[in-house]
Amino acid sequence: MSGARGPLVVRAAGRTATAWKNGGGVTREIAARPEGAGTGDFAWRVSLAEVAADGPFSAFPGVDRTLTLAEGAGMDLTVAGAHRLVDERFAPQDFAGDEPTHCRLLDGPVVNLNVMYRRDGARVDTAVVRGRLTVDVPAGQTLLIVALSGPVHLEPPEGPALTLARHDAALAEGPFTGRVRTSGPAALVRFG
Repeated sequence: MSGARGPLVVRAAGRTATAWKNGGGVTREIAARPEGAGTGDFAWRVSLAEVAADGPFSAFPGVDRTLTLAEGAGMDLTVAGAHRLVDERFAPQDFAGDEPTHCRLLDGPVVNLNVMYRRDGARVDTAVVRGRLTVDVPAGQTLLIVALSGPVHLEPPEGPALTLARHDAALAEGPFTGRVRTSGPAALVRFG
């Protein structure tokens, strides 16, 4: 990829697991802005959440969420009293982070890609892709690429490709242009 600087690679092996307050699982932060922000003061935050038991989700006032089931059979969520079945892998689903949310696992633990962002802040778009595509990110935007399954290759106009293994990620600040080639589903999260 080309641009002001190359993408920052965040390997899955280097992430620290943080237990949820309710003990229902752990989260492994991939990236957040501002860097080093906690769960109360982020502009945006992306993590892989391992849900091991039924129970409530934490409330995040003023925050919207995009949740993508990456592993497992899925969940039956109750969001603000309405049932929402999350049983299709790699299909991003949006919901308000400040609505009371309860989770019932369908058949054992799951892993979700969890994108959270302040609703009055930057625009955030999440897509899951497979195959080959050119990405063009203008100045002032950020692109996070997460390998949800098989490897993802980032191909710059010049030089060798960068390979991301399962759950690895690359964070690139615009401007840059490059090619993404995937063997399995990859999440592309654009912050602008």
